[in-house]
Amino acid sequence: MIPVYDATRHRGGSFPYAVIAIIAVNFVVFFLELANGPQWALQFALVPNQIVHGQALWTIFTSMFIHAGWLHILGNMVYLWVFGDELDADYMGSLRFVIFYFLCGLAATALQIAVDPTSNIPNLGASGAIAGVLGGFLLVFPHDQILTFFLVPLPIPVRVSALILVGFWFLIQLISGFLSIGVPEQGGVAYFAHVGGFLAGLALVKFFVDPELWARTGGSRI
Repeated sequence: MIPVYDATRHRGGSFPYAVIAIIAVNFVVFFLELANGPQWALQFALVPNQIVHGQALWTIFTSMFIHAGWLHILGNMVYLWVFGDELDADYMGSLRFVIFYFLCGLAATALQIAVDPTSNIPNLGASGAIAGVLGGFLLVFPHDQILTFFLVPLPIPVRVSALILVGFWFLIQLISGFLSIGVPEQGGVAYFAHVGGFLAGLALVKFFVDPELWARTGGSRI
């Protein structure tokens, strides 16, 4: 599934400065990865076993900006743009959005570590924090119609409500996460980071939405 844009809600004159800045930083770091190679990138990835032993604690933050390849970063940034721009520009403001984003990222990391604290597999990517953005979006705009491309068997554009689209995405993460428990370490997707970020987004969004912006843009009550 590739979301394209929110077909229901059109932003006003505000500009999503925080979302643009986060996307820009991610791409700058990714180009540094391409220039310096995978070993350079891995020193900024998070390894749960190191964190629980108090080592390389800076990777809690740097890992949110490291990606494994073009598909990884493009997919993450598309989701951030589609689901983050309205929260940033019209409902939180950029400073609140940045704080919200990183808190969701921290929650994502915390749950992933809690599930498998002895893991030595590097964790990287912005998807945990972006999962929090999806959770916040779902709570604020559950009935918005998202134009989405379903790629199987052929790319077909369909309008799907956020409740169905994001809800289905979360269900897949939750099921995949539980199925991965006990499986020998082989790398792959950090499903519980997605679950942790998403739940944090649901829990935290009401503390970050600006009440005046909320009322002025005609949002429904949380």
